[in-house]
Amino acid sequence: MPKFYLNIAVDTPLYRTFDYLPTQQSNRADYQLGQRALVSFGKTQKVGVIIGISSSTTLKQKQLKPITQLLDSSTLLSALDIKLFEWAADYYHHPIGEVFSQALPKQIRTGHSPSIKLRQLYCLSNSGLALEEKQLKRSPRQSSLWHLLNDAGMPLDLDSFSSLDWDWRAPLKSMIEKGWVSMSQEDIACNTTTKEPDFKPNSAQQAAINCVSKALQDFQVFLLDGVTGSGKTEVYLQLIQRVIDSGKQVLILLPEITLTPQLAERFKQRLAAQMVTSHSALNDTQRTQAWLRFKKGFANILLGTRSAVFTPMLEPGMIILDEEHDTSFKQQEGFRYSARDIAIMRARDYNIPIVLGTATPSLESLYNAQQSRFTHLRLPERTAGASHPDIRLIDCRNQVLNNHLSKSLIKAITKTLERNEQVILFVNRRGFAPVLMCHSCGWVGQCRRCDARLVIHKQANLLRCHHCGLEHAIPNTCPSCQQAELFPLGLGTERIEETLSSLFPSIPISRIDRDSTRKKDAMQSVIDKVHQGGAQILVGTQMLAKGHHFPNVTLVGIVDIDAGLFSCDFRASERMSQLITQVAGRAGREEKLGRVLIQTHHPEHPLLNTLIEHGYARFAKDALLERQQAQLPPYNCQALLRVNAINEQAVLSFLNDCTQAIANINTQSINILGPVPAPMLKRAGRFRYQLLIESTQRKPRHQFLKQLLPELEKLKSSRQVRWSIDIDPVDLF
Repeated sequence: MPKFYLNIAVDTPLYRTFDYLPTQQSNRADYQLGQRALVSFGKTQKVGVIIGISSSTTLKQKQLKPITQLLDSSTLLSALDIKLFEWAADYYHHPIGEVFSQALPKQIRTGHSPSIKLRQLYCLSNSGLALEEKQLKRSPRQSSLWHLLNDAGMPLDLDSFSSLDWDWRAPLKSMIEKGWVSMSQEDIACNTTTKEPDFKPNSAQQAAINCVSKALQDFQVFLLDGVTGSGKTEVYLQLIQRVIDSGKQVLILLPEITLTPQLAERFKQRLAAQMVTSHSALNDTQRTQAWLRFKKGFANILLGTRSAVFTPMLEPGMIILDEEHDTSFKQQEGFRYSARDIAIMRARDYNIPIVLGTATPSLESLYNAQQSRFTHLRLPERTAGASHPDIRLIDCRNQVLNNHLSKSLIKAITKTLERNEQVILFVNRRGFAPVLMCHSCGWVGQCRRCDARLVIHKQANLLRCHHCGLEHAIPNTCPSCQQAELFPLGLGTERIEETLSSLFPSIPISRIDRDSTRKKDAMQSVIDKVHQGGAQILVGTQMLAKGHHFPNVTLVGIVDIDAGLFSCDFRASERMSQLITQVAGRAGREEKLGRVLIQTHHPEHPLLNTLIEHGYARFAKDALLERQQAQLPPYNCQALLRVNAINEQAVLSFLNDCTQAIANINTQSINILGPVPAPMLKRAGRFRYQLLIESTQRKPRHQFLKQLLPELEKLKSSRQVRWSIDIDPVDLF
């Protein structure tokens, strides 16, 4: 009989760990917390993580099975990693096995044991450096490679050549054979060739750098609240250099993968560091390698999106979370965690500082700063002498619009282009138009699986649902009355792009949205094109609002803001204010004065007037007061029980049983609202309902859920539905 049992977190939707026996002829010294094990689970084999070793078990001996195989000879996850994942499972009330599974790269959670692949590096040899350009006149491709290697000033890996749109492998091989290029295996030492900034931080930037630098040995949360163009990235760069100079690592989280290449390039130019990136556009091997390299200290910097927050740090030094207000940091399916909150807990466990940067702080972060939980650092002015943009409203009431563009906006675009400057037009909807309607009978293109209209995508000749992905060809005649009188209603990025092309046929126009940037490097090619200068127009969605620096953009037009001013979601005004502020911040970021024109049919709307006259800080102050009076987050804590099924009656039956289960629990400190249909009742063929749980404190909310969730698991009706708990939901959609 064994003297110990292995408590293993297995990837299953059950809220518990599972006890297993060790393999035969193994002893206690072979096992450590954080190792992976292959185990029998029902009729399948699953990979789990050992998170406890105990001397007793509640199971009978005949119920116990030995693990099939111990996959790691040493621990894969540290005690701090396990502590964080256990906290996340407890706080978000999510099955612990699924938390561990989602926190690991796919190759690792499926049982592979990959090792770090050392890269081949290429640099000019002494004879290569001695070459004169005229010697390569007859070999233009070798000349291009020579320039690339010479300008880099550091060894390059194969990924560095991937931007070349021609076959570079043969000429590179030839240069190696001639002795002009030498190969070496990667050295984990840092790159020491960096570019110094050509300016000094201003007083506000320096104060922020000094404040964070004093706390590099301790846990502290800093809210870096800087207006757009105030140089938050420069603050990051200076802090990162100080951290890696001390031999520590920095984890940097971004909301969008489209921002990663730009920031990565800027960091490479400025920092003496080895950097890896992690985001959904990379394949499984690339993400695993980034995870391993950062975990084992081969990289000083990890630049990643939401899931990168779970990557272990060998020498933790600092965490930076840019655009902290962005809802992309909240996972909306499965394990519904907030990367911002996980990052704060990770920094606390590591006892290191975390910097939350933004131009439009979330109300939760501002509240935490008011409560002295966060240190509030302000960057109130733009750098390099740039001034704040001039923001004006265009009253569209009773105006004749040219495909949703007012005469005032078209005139401003024309004058801007005449000065050889650039324009951004923001449209918060992709596609050509949100509705296809029949002029004869009033038929409207409707998704049969969702309570939503089908969006016209003219270039692809498709009607597409943006909620479930259903798509089909645009009909030539009305499916209802067979008349050929179909017309688009509303606007989207494609429609505005088409209108601008007819108004300014000689001007380059780029569209930036999910459809136009799906191909690899599509976003980067547009950004490169913009930076080349000259009169250009960019039409885009929210992707344009985040973190981009376009020095020659002097006019930003927000084509239709009205749809965002009226919503059933209490967070809508906060989101709209952040969006307007972020989009407006793209204008006039250097010496040239920027202008922002906002088209609206509601020029008297208080939100718009507060933003224009007093700025985001005043809006946030007023909004926090409203939230306090209404007892809404951050002044109370919410959890949302989401339920869906193909059969609506199954959802209602489960919710009825749920209500009865709640009646048997003490709800003295809890407020229950609902159940009610979700704002979009039917989505992807499933009927959706929700129940909102509120409390003024987190502790009563968690105590209530710990009593409720086991009861819900026991309900027979739960087998007919899908249900989940969303802690601190960022939307009620």
